[in-house]
Amino acid sequence: MHLRMKLTAAVIATLCASTSWAASTLYVAANGGSTEKLMKEKIFPAFEKEHPGTKVIQVTGTSTETLAKLQAQRSKPEIGVALIDDGPMWQALQLGYCTSVKPETYKDLYSMANIDGKAVGIGLVATGLAYNTEAFKKMGVPPPDSWEALLDPKFKQKVVIPSITNTYGLHTLVVFARLRGGGEKNIDPGFKAMIDEAQPNVLSWEPTPGKLAEMFQNGSVILAAHGSGRVQALKNTGFPVEMVYPKEGAVSLQIAGCAIDKSPEPELAQAFLQFLVRPENQVLLATSEGWGPTNKTVELPPEVAKRVPYGAKAVENMLVMDWTAINPKRAEWTTRWNRTVER
Repeated sequence: MHLRMKLTAAVIATLCASTSWAASTLYVAANGGSTEKLMKEKIFPAFEKEHPGTKVIQVTGTSTETLAKLQAQRSKPEIGVALIDDGPMWQALQLGYCTSVKPETYKDLYSMANIDGKAVGIGLVATGLAYNTEAFKKMGVPPPDSWEALLDPKFKQKVVIPSITNTYGLHTLVVFARLRGGGEKNIDPGFKAMIDEAQPNVLSWEPTPGKLAEMFQNGSVILAAHGSGRVQALKNTGFPVEMVYPKEGAVSLQIAGCAIDKSPEPELAQAFLQFLVRPENQVLLATSEGWGPTNKTVELPPEVAKRVPYGAKAVENMLVMDWTAINPKRAEWTTRWNRTVER
């Protein structure tokens, strides 16, 4: 009799634990490719195990596509969590798509991961310089250490700066605006630097990472403004390329997450954000995606640590963009770029 009562109590406890999440579906918007594979194979199953009765389904798309879906669902959201780049995330915040993140989520994170209290930095990549190590060695020149290397005449017609439709290109424009005495609120010096100083060096304003990789591989380009994750992907093919964090600072690009306002599963959405910034999941994201951890307590294996922005010193030295100033001007800047830079 005593054993039966204990078993009954255990069953009741299990049922009670599961019913709060019973028959719940959380829709997570995120990028495809390797990100989707990691989510579906490791992260979603682990979250579902902790929340019995829950099913997590990915809504795959780019950051721009996810913003469009959030707009379409505005009156009745289905997406519970959106994972998008920090620039589009600021647009999502300004459009009122996101609800406040629970304060405890930020407890062990770098300060930059608190995005206006309504989004959280999940992973960190850097925009800096990618260079062909063998080509530089043959030329007898040292590795680049400054953004100014993109303008060095010795690299004439050997440089790629992506179009500003690509975040790496936009970052580069703002960096040169800052270096020439301007910034997000005075972009003119950046455009002047691109037109007067960069154009002679730039072979292509290529915005597509895949095509840029081809240009590196066929030797037409040896130096580019590029992202740390993309550089690592090219390096993984065996190509002799390295990422440089310029002395003036690399630019931070956060993959950010927010819980969507008025979505069907608000508590699950908050729980999922907290789940993503746990150390064990931050290690998975760093290893698979090349996203540096935003959680200060994470310890990465040495072979992973050298591939991503990692540690307080590296993170604190990164340049952070003012997206509240950039986003309202981005369409205007793109038109101007097309007329004056890529003419």
